[in-house]
Amino acid sequence: MQQPLGNLEVCLAQKANMEAIFHSVADGIITVDPELAVTNMNIAVQKMLRMNESEGIARPIGDVLAGRLWPVSDLLGGAIETGEPARDRENVVTDSEGNELRVLLSASHLLDRDDSPAGGVVIVRDITHVRELETRLEDRSSLHGMVGRAHAMQQIYELIDQVAPTDSTVLIQGESGTGKELVADAIHRSSRRQSGPFIKINCSALSESLLESELFGHVRGAFTGALHDKKGRFELASGGTIFLDEVGDLSERIQVKLLRVLQEREIERVGDARTIPIDVRILAATNRPLRGLVDDGAFREDLFFRLNVIPIELPPLRDRRADIPDLAALFLGTFAERMRKPVEAISPDAMRALMNHAWPGNVRELQNAIEHGAVKSMGKLLLLEDLPPEIVEASARVRALAVGAGRKSAGAAGATGGAGESVRDQTSGPASGRTEARRIQEALQSVGGNRSRAAALLGIDRSTLWRRMKKYGI
Repeated sequence: MQQPLGNLEVCLAQKANMEAIFHSVADGIITVDPELAVTNMNIAVQKMLRMNESEGIARPIGDVLAGRLWPVSDLLGGAIETGEPARDRENVVTDSEGNELRVLLSASHLLDRDDSPAGGVVIVRDITHVRELETRLEDRSSLHGMVGRAHAMQQIYELIDQVAPTDSTVLIQGESGTGKELVADAIHRSSRRQSGPFIKINCSALSESLLESELFGHVRGAFTGALHDKKGRFELASGGTIFLDEVGDLSERIQVKLLRVLQEREIERVGDARTIPIDVRILAATNRPLRGLVDDGAFREDLFFRLNVIPIELPPLRDRRADIPDLAALFLGTFAERMRKPVEAISPDAMRALMNHAWPGNVRELQNAIEHGAVKSMGKLLLLEDLPPEIVEASARVRALAVGAGRKSAGAAGATGGAGESVRDQTSGPASGRTEARRIQEALQSVGGNRSRAAALLGIDRSTLWRRMKKYGI
C-alpha cells in the first residue's frame, strides 16, 4: 500500500507541476518582485527575447522588456499598486539582438500567503506576424512617393514588395506620365541595395554614340574630345541600381551591348578591350509596346526576354479615377507651400472637371494642371476657372452634353413612353446620324472612353450605347 506523501514531498510535487505549466505556456511570462526586479522568465519569453533566464533575473523589468511606445514598468507598477489587472495593451519591445517585436501585454499583481503584495506578473503575447499580415491586407494609400488607393495600385504595391528583395530585372511599362520612374525608385528604396547609388538615364535623350559612352564609359583617346578615362553609368551604379528609361528607343548596336551586360554582368568601355565586371541591378522602362516592336523587328527578342523577367504594367490615370482627389490634394499642398499661396482645397466644380477629364498625359498632366491652378488661384479655394483652358472647355462640353441628353430623354419619353433611346434625333437621315455619332464620340472622349459614364451622360443605358457605337462604327 502506498504511503501518503509528507508535506515537503507534496510541496515539491506541486512546485514541479507549476514549473511544468509555467514553461509549457505559449505566451511569455515574467514575474517580478515588489521593486519590479525580474524573478522568473518562462521558456517562451526567453525565446521571444533571445535571452536566457540568468541574463534577466534581478534586472529591472524596464531593462528586460523595454517598451518603445510606453514604459512596461508603468503598466506593471500600476497593476501591483492598485490590484487591478491590465489586459492586452499593445507595445513594441526589443529583443537582445535589437529586433523589434509587436506585443500585447497583460499585467497583474501577485500576493503571498498573507495576502500581502509579493510582486507582479506580465504576460507577453507576440503579435508581430499578425500585424505584418494585417498591414499587407490593408489598402495602402502611398508607397515611396507613389499615391493611390485604387485596386490597380494595390496590386502594384504588392508586386513591388515581392520583387524588391531580389536582384531580378524588372521591365516597367505604361503610358507617358504614369509614374514609371517612381516605381523604379520605390523598388530601389525597398531593396537590399537601397544604400547604394540609384543611377538614371533616359535612353531616348542622347545620340547613339553619346549614349554608348554614357552607359559604358570610355578611355582616353577613344574618340575626339575623349581627353580622360570616364566611368559609365553601369560602373557608377556599382552596388546599387541602374534605371534605363525609354529602353524601347535603343539602337540595334546598343541593344547588342546591353544584352551582353545582362548575360555576362560585365561591360567594356568605349575604346577598350578589357572587360569590367559589374554588380548592379537593372530596371528598365518604356512607354512603347516592346512585344509589338519585337514582332516588327525593331527590338531584339532575346533582349526583350532578358528585360521582361518581372513585368510591371502601370495603369493610366483614366483607369484609376478614384485616385484623382488624393493626387490633386497632394500636388496642391506641395505647390501652395512652394509658392507661398493660401489655396487649401479644390472647389466641387473644379474637382468634377478633374474627375471627368480624359488625362492623356496621366499623372504628369494632372500635376501640371494643379500647378497651373495654384498659380492662378487668388484665394483659399482652387476654382474651375483656375484650371487649364482645355480642362475648363472639356468640362463645359460635358455639362452641355448632360443637359442636351436630359432634354432629349424627356422628349423621347413623352413621345413614345419609352426610355433608353434619348440620343436618337426625332428626325432620321444621314445628318441626324452624323449628329448622333458626334455626340457619342464627344461623350466618350470627355470621360476617357468609359462606356458606362458616357451612357449616363447621354441619358441612355449601356446596351443602347453599345448598339449605337456598333451602328456608327465607333
